Amino acid sequence: MSRIYLKTIMKSDIETVFDLSRDIDLHQKSTQKTNEKAIAGKTSGLIELNETVTWRAKHLGFYQKLTSKIIQMEKPYHFTDVMIKGAFKSMKHQHIFRKEREYTIMIDIFEFESPFGIIGKLFNNVFLKNYLKKFLMERNELIKSTAEKMTIN
Repeated sequence: MSRIYLKTIMKSDIETVFDLSRDIDLHQKSTQKTNEKAIAGKTSGLIELNETVTWRAKHLGFYQKLTSKIIQMEKPYHFTDVMIKGAFKSMKHQHIFRKEREYTIMIDIFEFESPFGIIGKLFNNVFLKNYLKKFLMERNELIKSTAEKMTIN
């Protein structure tokens, strides 16, 4: 299983960062390059515990669908979503938030496994892990800039 660990530090309150991280509308804005749209389940607003969302996006030249479910949530400290249907063999994304003085530390732990055995593992290591890391970093940058603008105003 491949694992991506990201740490994003932002000057904002933890509640704002937590809510922006589960905001489906902001997620769609951050993924305009892949034309990602929420098409079923929770399709707008803040996703909550036990809710699902189905995304349709163009990745690697192909339109794909992925349905994920929020399986754990403790506001405003963490939530976890897992893939229940999609192209991965498995996928789990932990979102962890910590307050340190006037900063919020947002940690992403994204674990995934591609299908197709050894070929899938090779594809993960050669290409997919870096592709997904960049995808998550772009999303986090929008969360950070939005949160910090909201804090200033």
